[in-house]
Amino acid sequence: MKPKRVYIDTSVLGGCFEPEFLTASLALIEQFRSGTLIAVISNLAVLELDRAPVSVRAVLVRIPAAHRENVLVTPEAARLARCYIAAGVIGWSMLEDAEHIATATVHEVDAIVSWNFKHIVNTQRIQGYHSVNVRERWPPIAIRTPAEVIANGG
Repeated sequence: MKPKRVYIDTSVLGGCFEPEFLTASLALIEQFRSGTLIAVISNLAVLELDRAPVSVRAVLVRIPAAHRENVLVTPEAARLARCYIAAGVIGWSMLEDAEHIATATVHEVDAIVSWNFKHIVNTQRIQGYHSVNVRERWPPIAIRTPAEVIANGG
């Protein structure tokens, strides 16, 4: 069975240094390191990491290239992100968060994982993302925390 492809945003990597998120974040990173899961990371997340402390950037480097997949924010993902905003799911000031969801959707990952409870892992917003995805002929996407992914075995 092929490993599940899991899109991660920068909050997952930063979570490795936050006491509240440390255990689940490190367990998820270990699943990527072992190849049990494939870490999908976008060019947008890489740009965000450029602004992060060196220790946070180093977490990504610990995941072997064979267990990582790099994806781009495509024009279709940018369009879908604008659809989320137009539908009122998320505001313009959070365009990057909308682009993370849209990029994960367009690249058909198995799940997107984040610690961003305000704009990503939020029941009301998840329903909005799903509604827009269905309207735009994309499937709903699983949006989880690292703790949920670890608890459910990937």
